[in-house]
Amino acid sequence: QVQLVESGGGLVQAGGSLRLSCAASGRTFSSYAMGWFRQAPGKVREFVAAISWSGGSTYYADSVKGRFTISRDNAKNTVYLQMNSLKPEDTAVYYCAAPSQATAQPMGAISEYDYWGQGTQVTVSS
Repeated sequence: QVQLVESGGGLVQAGGSLRLSCAASGRTFSSYAMGWFRQAPGKVREFVAAISWSGGSTYYADSVKGRFTISRDNAKNTVYLQMNSLKPEDTAVYYCAAPSQATAQPMGAISEYDYWGQGTQVTVSS
């Protein structure tokens, strides 16, 4: 059983930074691409960033490109999301996600992901 546990959310002023972490367990972490999604109140869950199994390839939503960086440490079974220059519109619950099939390349479609963490709240004040 795959388990994903996010941490690192909080309250930050606009222009500030946060680093989210997602600790994975239950299978060989390094064989799978990973992703981050977010869901704001009253909105659908949306793609934020994804990373290949090796960490060598990444993919970002246009809304976060240049501000957010996804990375992973396969030795620690952890994927990170460094968020800089935060804006009030980044306020949401952020979720870590993993596919059930071993997939090398990063994926942006929510339908590709089968396992989800419980989410961590990020609030950006203006």
